[in-house]
Amino acid sequence: MTSFATSPLTRKLSAFVALSKTELDVLDRLHQRRRSFVAGRDMVHQGQSDQAAYILSEGWVCSYKLQPDGTRQVVDFQIPGDFLGLRSVLLRTSDHSFEPIVPIEAAEVFKSDLLTAFAQTPRLAAAIFWAASRDEAMVVEHLVGIGRRDADARMAHFLLEMGSRLALVSLGTKEGYDCPLTQYHLADALGLSAIHVNRVLRQLRESGLVTFRDGRVSFEDHAGLVDLAEFDPAYLDQTGPLLK
Repeated sequence: MTSFATSPLTRKLSAFVALSKTELDVLDRLHQRRRSFVAGRDMVHQGQSDQAAYILSEGWVCSYKLQPDGTRQVVDFQIPGDFLGLRSVLLRTSDHSFEPIVPIEAAEVFKSDLLTAFAQTPRLAAAIFWAASRDEAMVVEHLVGIGRRDADARMAHFLLEMGSRLALVSLGTKEGYDCPLTQYHLADALGLSAIHVNRVLRQLRESGLVTFRDGRVSFEDHAGLVDLAEFDPAYLDQTGPLLK
């Protein structure tokens, strides 16, 4: 088995299906067109048509919608192993933008590549649709957070979700994870001002729950943070392979 068998995407999809050698080979072919992107410049912009999807191999990306007044709402953050723009490729037009937060490496995937892969390996297609459904579940959870959770619980829930997602691809643990996000990223994602984000992070740190400093999230009291956020990871659906 090749080193691709331990890639972030393989680790992620393996939470849904025990991948065969044939399926790993198809995934490997989807990674043939490798590209690099600089931080801060959109790789896909809102309203763009006929664009490719991307499989993120290294780095972090934010997906966002730009408002008429120039403000933006971050929809989600993508980490290694995530697809970027999968829905937009199938719908022909991107309804939001993707911006690398740090320099990234990604594989470019055309619609024809996906359709061929789906036809050749139906179980792999099911795993990719599982990943897309999981992404949708996270967006729903984010909507609940912005609408119904107070700022402390909203922040705690977000940091725990990112920790769970990163743990799935071996980039995080219950002790913490590296995180390149700024307070402005957090503000745009959580519907808070940057000043409020600073205040909330200070409160969580002073409560002995979590510290976010110098690009590192450190869980000081993981169980306490879970209680504060009322965090139930069931919507992330990553307890083990569902298909054999």
